[in-house]
Amino acid sequence: MKLNIGETIKRIRKEKEITQEEFAEVLGVSCQSVSRWENNSCYPDIELIPTIASFFGISTDKLMGIDDLNEKENVQKYLERFQVAISKGDIYKCIKIAREGVKEYPNNYILLDKLMYALFCSGDDDGNIPEWKENMEKYDDEITALGERIMKYCPDINIRLEAASRLAFHHILHNRKELAKKIYEIFPPMELCKEQQMWWVLEKDEELPFLQKAIKQSYESLKSFIRLLADADVVDIETEYIAIKKIFELEELIFDGNRPKNSWGDVWLDFDIAKRYALMGDYDNMYKHLHLSVDEAKSFDNRPDEQRYTSVLVGEITEKKTDFETSDTRPLCEILRDKWLLHDEFDSVRSSTEFEKVLKRLE
Repeated sequence: MKLNIGETIKRIRKEKEITQEEFAEVLGVSCQSVSRWENNSCYPDIELIPTIASFFGISTDKLMGIDDLNEKENVQKYLERFQVAISKGDIYKCIKIAREGVKEYPNNYILLDKLMYALFCSGDDDGNIPEWKENMEKYDDEITALGERIMKYCPDINIRLEAASRLAFHHILHNRKELAKKIYEIFPPMELCKEQQMWWVLEKDEELPFLQKAIKQSYESLKSFIRLLADADVVDIETEYIAIKKIFELEELIFDGNRPKNSWGDVWLDFDIAKRYALMGDYDNMYKHLHLSVDEAKSFDNRPDEQRYTSVLVGEITEKKTDFETSDTRPLCEILRDKWLLHDEFDSVRSSTEFEKVLKRLE
C-alpha cells in the first residue's frame, strides 16, 4: 500500500500557510528533512507521526492516507445526492448537502467547490429564488473566500480553473470587473488548451474517444459564442436571426439529426427564434416556433431518466436526467408560460386568440 504522508504534509502545511522552515522548527528537524518528506524521498520517523498528526489536527490514518479510499467513497455519495438536488433546482438542499460534506471532510476540494457553486446559484436571478438578491450579499464573502482558497491550494487544475471562472463571474455580478479581469488573465488561450495538445501523446485506443469528446466540447463552445452574437445586442435583428438559424444547422451537422428534441436548449432555441420573427413581424413563423417550443418543453418535463443517441462525429452519447443543473424548481412548461412568454417582444400579439392557444397548451 502506498503511503501519501509527504503529499498530505505538503498540502496541509500550505493550507495553514506554514513554511517548511517553521514546520521543521516545530518538530525539531532540519528543513531538508521536511523537503525530502514532501518530495516522497523518504518518510518521517515513526515516532514523529503522532506529533505531526496532532499538530495538523488530523488522525494518523489521515496523515498516512490510509482512509483516502473511504473518504473517496463517502464523497461520491455526497456528490450523487448533490447532483439529484441540483437537477431539481433545490439549491438550499444542495447547500445543506455540501456543508455536511465539508464538515466531515474540510479539506476536500471537490466538496468545497460544490459548496461554492451552490452558494453562487442561490443568488441566481434567473431561477425562482425570491431572496436571490439577499443571497448574493449574504454569501458574497464566503463565495470569495472559497474561490480564493481553491485557486491557491487545490492540487487539481480543473477544479482550480472552474472555481476561478466562477469567482471571476461572481466579482462581475458585484461590479468588481477589475478583479474579474485579473482572474481571467491567468487562463490559457484556446490554442494552448489541453484539447489542442493532448492528441500527440495518445495511445491508439485513446484517439477515437478523445476526438469524439473534443468535437462535442468544441460544438458546445461554438454554440455558446453564436448565442452571444445573437443575444448581446451587437448586430441587427436579421443577423441575430441568421445566427440562431446557424445553431439549428450546426446541431443537425454534428448529431445527424439523432439528438432527441427534449433539452432545455431546444426549448430556448425555438423560443429565441420566435422572438426574432415577432420583431420582424412574421407572425406565422413566430407561432410555428412557439408551438415547437411548447412541444419541446413538454418533452423536457417528461424526458426519460436516461437516453442514448449516436452520430458519426461524436459516437454514442448518454444523457441522464440528473445531468441537468438548474436553480429553478418549476417545470419548464411553467417557466415558459409564466416567464419567457412575458417578454415584451410578444406584447403586440398577447391578446390574440392564437397566442392564447399557446398559453393554453402550457396549462
